[in-house]
Amino acid sequence: MFTPDQLVPEPRELVRRHGVPDTIAGWKALGDGLLSDQPCAFHRNLEISSRYAWLYTFLPAYFKWAGMAAFASHHVRLALFPFRLDTDRTGYVDIPRSLRRQRALLLADVNTIRETNNAIFDDIFWAHLAYGTAESGIECLRELLAGDPHYTRALAGFEAIDQGRRALEDGTASAATAMGLIWRGNIELLEHEQRVLVQPNLDRLSCAFARLFSIGSALSFEVRGMRDEASYFTSFYLYSLTRGIRRPQAWPRITRYEDRWRWIETSIVPRFQRFDADTRLADISLCRIFDEARDYASNPCVTRSRSAPRAPA
Repeated sequence: MFTPDQLVPEPRELVRRHGVPDTIAGWKALGDGLLSDQPCAFHRNLEISSRYAWLYTFLPAYFKWAGMAAFASHHVRLALFPFRLDTDRTGYVDIPRSLRRQRALLLADVNTIRETNNAIFDDIFWAHLAYGTAESGIECLRELLAGDPHYTRALAGFEAIDQGRRALEDGTASAATAMGLIWRGNIELLEHEQRVLVQPNLDRLSCAFARLFSIGSALSFEVRGMRDEASYFTSFYLYSLTRGIRRPQAWPRITRYEDRWRWIETSIVPRFQRFDADTRLADISLCRIFDEARDYASNPCVTRSRSAPRAPA
Protein backbone atom coordinates (compact mmCIF):
# COMPACT_ATOMS: atom_id res chain seq x y z
CA MET A 1 0.00 0.00 0.00
CA PHE A 2 1.08 3.56 -0.70
CA THR A 3 0.08 6.86 0.86
CA PRO A 4 -0.24 9.98 -1.32
CA ASP A 5 3.02 11.39 0.07
CA GLN A 6 4.98 8.36 -1.16
CA LEU A 7 6.54 8.08 -4.59
CA VAL A 8 4.53 5.50 -6.52
CA PRO A 9 6.36 3.77 -9.39
CA GLU A 10 5.04 4.22 -12.90
CA PRO A 11 2.32 1.64 -13.72
CA ARG A 12 4.45 -0.77 -15.78
CA GLU A 13 7.08 -0.91 -13.04
CA LEU A 14 4.37 -1.45 -10.42
CA VAL A 15 2.97 -4.44 -12.34
CA ARG A 16 6.46 -5.81 -12.99
CA ARG A 17 7.17 -5.82 -9.25
CA HIS A 18 3.92 -7.58 -8.33
CA GLY A 19 3.39 -9.76 -11.39
CA VAL A 20 0.66 -9.58 -14.02
CA PRO A 21 -2.70 -10.66 -12.52
CA ASP A 22 -4.79 -13.13 -14.52
CA THR A 23 -8.20 -12.33 -13.01
CA ILE A 24 -10.35 -9.25 -12.49
CA ALA A 25 -10.06 -9.79 -8.73
CA GLY A 26 -6.28 -9.80 -9.03
CA TRP A 27 -6.23 -6.54 -11.00
CA LYS A 28 -8.64 -4.95 -8.51
CA ALA A 29 -6.42 -6.01 -5.62
CA LEU A 30 -3.44 -4.40 -7.33
CA GLY A 31 -5.40 -1.17 -7.75
CA ASP A 32 -6.63 -1.26 -4.15
CA GLY A 33 -3.03 -1.60 -3.03
CA LEU A 34 -2.43 1.92 -4.35
CA LEU A 35 -4.78 3.23 -1.67
CA SER A 36 -3.76 3.34 1.96
CA ASP A 37 -5.83 1.83 4.75
CA GLN A 38 -6.97 5.33 5.72
CA PRO A 39 -10.63 4.88 6.78
CA CYS A 40 -11.57 8.57 6.68
CA ALA A 41 -14.04 9.25 3.84
CA PHE A 42 -12.52 12.63 2.99
CA HIS A 43 -8.96 11.27 2.84
CA ARG A 44 -10.07 8.25 0.81
CA ASN A 45 -11.61 10.57 -1.76
CA LEU A 46 -8.40 12.57 -2.10
CA GLU A 47 -6.41 9.37 -2.59
CA ILE A 48 -8.77 8.13 -5.31
CA SER A 49 -8.57 11.47 -7.11
CA SER A 50 -4.76 11.40 -7.06
CA ARG A 51 -4.67 7.82 -8.42
CA TYR A 52 -6.88 8.79 -11.36
CA ALA A 53 -4.47 11.67 -12.00
CA TRP A 54 -1.58 9.18 -11.80
CA LEU A 55 -3.26 7.05 -14.49
CA TYR A 56 -3.92 10.03 -16.72
CA THR A 57 -0.32 11.25 -16.57
CA PHE A 58 0.83 7.72 -17.50
CA LEU A 59 -0.99 7.71 -20.87
CA PRO A 60 -2.51 11.18 -21.35
CA ALA A 61 -2.99 10.65 -25.08
CA TYR A 62 -5.37 7.74 -24.43
CA PHE A 63 -6.66 7.85 -20.83
CA LYS A 64 -8.99 10.83 -21.19
CA TRP A 65 -11.62 9.27 -18.92
CA ALA A 66 -9.07 9.01 -16.12
CA GLY A 67 -8.28 12.71 -16.46
CA MET A 68 -11.95 13.70 -16.26
CA ALA A 69 -12.46 11.26 -13.37
CA ALA A 70 -9.58 12.84 -11.42
CA PHE A 71 -11.28 16.23 -11.44
CA ALA A 72 -14.80 14.86 -10.95
CA SER A 73 -13.69 12.83 -7.93
CA HIS A 74 -11.73 15.80 -6.60
CA HIS A 75 -14.91 17.88 -6.84
CA VAL A 76 -16.87 15.22 -4.92
CA ARG A 77 -14.86 16.21 -1.84
CA LEU A 78 -17.11 19.28 -1.62
CA ALA A 79 -20.19 17.06 -1.35
CA LEU A 80 -18.46 15.18 1.47
CA PHE A 81 -18.00 18.38 3.47
CA PRO A 82 -20.88 17.59 5.89
CA PHE A 83 -18.85 14.62 7.12
CA ARG A 84 -16.07 17.03 8.03
CA LEU A 85 -18.52 18.92 10.24
CA ASP A 86 -19.12 15.71 12.19
CA THR A 87 -15.61 14.38 12.81
CA ASP A 88 -14.71 12.35 15.88
CA ARG A 89 -12.43 13.64 18.64
CA THR A 90 -9.30 12.94 16.60
CA GLY A 91 -10.52 15.23 13.82
CA TYR A 92 -11.11 12.36 11.37
CA VAL A 93 -14.42 11.47 9.78
CA ASP A 94 -16.24 8.69 11.64
CA ILE A 95 -18.96 7.44 9.26
CA PRO A 96 -20.86 5.11 11.66
CA ARG A 97 -21.16 7.94 14.17
CA SER A 98 -22.17 10.41 11.47
CA LEU A 99 -24.87 8.17 10.03
CA ARG A 100 -26.49 7.91 13.43
CA ARG A 101 -27.06 11.66 13.13
CA GLN A 102 -28.02 11.56 9.47
CA ARG A 103 -31.18 13.68 9.61
CA ALA A 104 -29.46 16.90 10.56
CA LEU A 105 -27.04 16.97 7.62
CA LEU A 106 -28.64 14.54 5.10
CA LEU A 107 -25.65 12.33 5.76
CA ALA A 108 -27.28 9.18 4.37
CA ASP A 109 -27.36 10.96 1.00
CA VAL A 110 -23.78 12.19 1.41
CA ASN A 111 -22.79 8.60 2.16
CA THR A 112 -24.43 7.50 -1.10
CA ILE A 113 -22.18 9.94 -2.97
CA ARG A 114 -19.17 8.52 -1.11
CA GLU A 115 -20.18 4.97 -2.00
CA THR A 116 -20.66 5.93 -5.65
CA ASN A 117 -17.19 7.45 -5.86
CA ASN A 118 -15.69 4.31 -4.35
CA ALA A 119 -17.71 2.04 -6.65
CA ILE A 120 -16.48 3.84 -9.78
CA PHE A 121 -12.86 3.36 -8.70
CA ASP A 122 -13.44 -0.32 -7.97
CA ASP A 123 -15.19 -0.86 -11.31
CA ILE A 124 -13.01 0.98 -13.84
CA PHE A 125 -9.58 1.85 -12.41
CA TRP A 126 -8.26 -1.70 -12.69
CA ALA A 127 -9.28 -1.95 -16.37
CA HIS A 128 -7.14 1.09 -17.23
CA LEU A 129 -4.24 -0.40 -15.28
CA ALA A 130 -4.61 -3.71 -17.14
CA TYR A 131 -4.91 -2.09 -20.57
CA GLY A 132 -1.93 0.18 -20.02
CA THR A 133 0.48 -2.35 -18.52
CA ALA A 134 -0.31 -5.85 -19.83
CA GLU A 135 1.80 -7.01 -22.78
CA SER A 136 -1.29 -6.84 -24.99
CA GLY A 137 -3.68 -4.70 -23.01
CA ILE A 138 -6.69 -5.04 -25.25
CA GLU A 139 -6.31 -8.83 -25.49
CA CYS A 140 -6.09 -8.98 -21.70
CA LEU A 141 -9.36 -7.05 -21.38
CA ARG A 142 -11.05 -9.15 -24.05
CA GLU A 143 -10.21 -12.33 -22.16
CA LEU A 144 -11.38 -10.91 -18.83
CA LEU A 145 -14.50 -9.03 -19.98
CA ALA A 146 -15.86 -10.93 -22.98
CA GLY A 147 -19.35 -12.21 -22.25
CA ASP A 148 -19.79 -10.06 -19.13
CA PRO A 149 -22.89 -7.89 -19.78
CA HIS A 150 -21.88 -5.46 -17.04
CA TYR A 151 -18.77 -4.47 -18.99
CA THR A 152 -20.19 -4.53 -22.55
CA ARG A 153 -20.02 -0.77 -23.05
CA ALA A 154 -16.70 -0.45 -21.20
CA LEU A 155 -15.05 -3.08 -23.39
CA ALA A 156 -16.39 -1.34 -26.50
CA GLY A 157 -14.82 1.85 -25.19
CA PHE A 158 -11.39 0.25 -24.78
CA GLU A 159 -11.73 -1.34 -28.24
CA ALA A 160 -12.26 2.12 -29.77
CA ILE A 161 -9.37 3.59 -27.76
CA ASP A 162 -7.08 0.78 -28.90
CA GLN A 163 -8.14 1.18 -32.52
CA GLY A 164 -7.38 4.88 -32.38
CA ARG A 165 -4.11 4.25 -30.56
CA ARG A 166 -2.89 1.79 -33.22
CA ALA A 167 -3.94 4.13 -36.02
CA LEU A 168 -2.12 7.02 -34.34
CA GLU A 169 1.06 5.05 -33.64
CA ASP A 170 1.16 3.24 -37.00
CA GLY A 171 0.16 6.23 -39.09
CA THR A 172 -2.61 4.25 -40.78
CA ALA A 173 -5.09 7.10 -40.36
CA SER A 174 -4.97 10.85 -39.93
CA ALA A 175 -4.33 12.19 -36.45
CA ALA A 176 -7.84 13.69 -36.42
CA THR A 177 -9.43 10.32 -37.26
CA ALA A 178 -7.34 8.48 -34.68
CA MET A 179 -8.08 11.02 -31.95
CA GLY A 180 -11.76 10.84 -32.84
CA LEU A 181 -11.70 7.11 -32.11
CA ILE A 182 -9.83 7.65 -28.85
CA TRP A 183 -12.32 10.25 -27.67
CA ARG A 184 -15.25 8.09 -28.76
CA GLY A 185 -13.89 5.23 -26.65
CA ASN A 186 -13.40 7.44 -23.60
CA ILE A 187 -16.93 8.78 -23.92
CA GLU A 188 -18.14 5.14 -24.03
CA LEU A 189 -16.37 4.63 -20.70
CA LEU A 190 -18.07 7.74 -19.40
CA GLU A 191 -21.47 6.40 -20.48
CA HIS A 192 -20.74 3.08 -18.77
CA GLU A 193 -19.88 4.94 -15.58
CA GLN A 194 -22.97 7.15 -15.68
CA ARG A 195 -25.51 4.48 -16.66
CA VAL A 196 -24.27 1.44 -14.77
CA LEU A 197 -22.77 2.93 -11.61
CA VAL A 198 -23.89 6.50 -11.06
CA GLN A 199 -27.55 6.43 -12.04
CA PRO A 200 -28.70 3.58 -9.73
CA ASN A 201 -27.10 5.39 -6.79
CA LEU A 202 -28.50 8.82 -7.66
CA ASP A 203 -31.96 7.26 -7.82
CA ARG A 204 -31.60 6.59 -4.08
CA LEU A 205 -31.05 10.25 -3.11
CA SER A 206 -33.72 12.14 -1.24
CA CYS A 207 -35.51 14.95 -3.08
CA ALA A 208 -34.02 17.58 -0.77
CA PHE A 209 -30.46 16.42 -1.34
CA ALA A 210 -31.04 15.98 -5.09
CA ARG A 211 -32.00 19.65 -5.34
CA LEU A 212 -28.95 20.76 -3.36
CA PHE A 213 -26.68 18.45 -5.35
CA SER A 214 -28.06 19.86 -8.61
CA ILE A 215 -27.42 23.43 -7.50
CA GLY A 216 -23.88 22.64 -6.35
CA SER A 217 -22.76 20.51 -9.30
CA ALA A 218 -20.01 22.36 -11.16
CA LEU A 219 -16.53 21.71 -12.51
CA SER A 220 -13.55 23.93 -13.24
CA PHE A 221 -10.64 21.43 -13.61
CA GLU A 222 -8.86 23.24 -10.77
CA VAL A 223 -7.95 26.04 -13.17
CA ARG A 224 -6.93 29.27 -11.42
CA GLY A 225 -6.96 32.84 -12.65
CA MET A 226 -10.09 34.81 -13.44
CA ARG A 227 -9.90 34.55 -17.24
CA ASP A 228 -8.98 30.85 -17.43
CA GLU A 229 -11.32 29.85 -14.61
CA ALA A 230 -14.28 31.51 -16.33
CA SER A 231 -13.35 29.79 -19.58
CA TYR A 232 -13.24 26.29 -18.10
CA PHE A 233 -15.92 26.58 -15.43
CA THR A 234 -19.24 24.84 -16.04
CA SER A 235 -22.27 24.62 -13.74
CA PHE A 236 -25.08 22.11 -14.18
CA TYR A 237 -27.80 24.59 -13.25
CA LEU A 238 -26.35 27.49 -15.21
CA TYR A 239 -26.00 25.28 -18.29
CA SER A 240 -29.43 23.69 -17.88
CA LEU A 241 -31.26 26.99 -17.41
CA THR A 242 -29.57 28.69 -20.36
CA ARG A 243 -28.63 26.11 -22.98
CA GLY A 244 -29.70 22.70 -21.81
CA ILE A 245 -33.46 22.83 -21.26
CA ARG A 246 -35.34 20.56 -23.64
CA ARG A 247 -38.48 20.11 -21.55
CA PRO A 248 -39.64 23.44 -20.10
CA GLN A 249 -42.19 21.69 -17.91
CA ALA A 250 -39.50 19.70 -16.04
CA TRP A 251 -37.10 21.46 -13.66
CA PRO A 252 -33.56 20.20 -14.42
CA ARG A 253 -32.13 17.67 -11.98
CA ILE A 254 -28.63 16.24 -11.84
CA THR A 255 -30.20 12.94 -10.77
CA ARG A 256 -32.11 12.64 -14.06
CA TYR A 257 -29.86 10.81 -16.51
CA GLU A 258 -30.83 12.69 -19.67
CA ASP A 259 -30.33 16.09 -17.97
CA ARG A 260 -26.97 15.09 -16.53
CA TRP A 261 -25.70 13.42 -19.70
CA ARG A 262 -26.59 16.44 -21.86
CA TRP A 263 -24.50 18.62 -19.54
CA ILE A 264 -21.60 16.15 -19.53
CA GLU A 265 -21.57 15.58 -23.28
CA THR A 266 -22.06 19.14 -24.50
CA SER A 267 -20.38 21.16 -21.75
CA ILE A 268 -17.92 19.14 -19.64
CA VAL A 269 -16.36 17.03 -22.42
CA PRO A 270 -15.68 19.95 -24.81
CA ARG A 271 -14.09 21.95 -22.00
CA PHE A 272 -11.93 19.03 -20.99
CA GLN A 273 -10.86 18.56 -24.61
CA ARG A 274 -9.56 22.15 -24.66
CA PHE A 275 -7.99 21.66 -21.24
CA ASP A 276 -6.35 18.37 -22.31
CA ALA A 277 -4.78 20.09 -25.32
CA ASP A 278 -3.03 22.64 -23.07
CA THR A 279 -0.38 20.46 -21.43
CA ARG A 280 1.03 23.32 -19.34
CA LEU A 281 -2.36 24.11 -17.81
CA ALA A 282 -3.14 20.42 -17.30
CA ASP A 283 0.15 19.83 -15.48
CA ILE A 284 -0.45 22.76 -13.13
CA SER A 285 -4.00 21.65 -12.30
CA LEU A 286 -3.01 18.01 -11.75
CA CYS A 287 -0.27 19.14 -9.39
CA ARG A 288 -2.97 20.73 -7.22
CA ILE A 289 -4.70 17.35 -6.91
CA PHE A 290 -1.43 15.60 -6.05
CA ASP A 291 -0.43 18.33 -3.59
CA GLU A 292 -3.74 18.32 -1.73
CA ALA A 293 -3.72 14.52 -1.41
CA ARG A 294 -0.14 14.64 -0.10
CA ASP A 295 -0.75 17.51 2.30
CA TYR A 296 -3.78 15.82 3.84
CA ALA A 297 -2.20 12.35 3.96
CA SER A 298 -0.98 12.65 7.55
CA ASN A 299 -3.32 15.35 8.82
CA PRO A 300 -6.85 15.12 10.21
CA CYS A 301 -9.77 16.92 8.55
CA VAL A 302 -10.20 19.19 11.57
CA THR A 303 -7.54 19.89 14.19
CA ARG A 304 -8.69 19.00 17.69
CA SER A 305 -7.16 20.00 20.98
CA ARG A 306 -7.70 16.55 22.47
CA SER A 307 -7.01 13.17 20.92
CA ALA A 308 -8.59 9.80 21.33
CA PRO A 309 -8.48 6.47 19.51
CA ARG A 310 -10.13 6.77 16.12
CA ALA A 311 -13.22 4.70 15.36
CA PRO A 312 -13.09 2.85 12.06
CA ALA A 313 -15.25 4.29 9.26
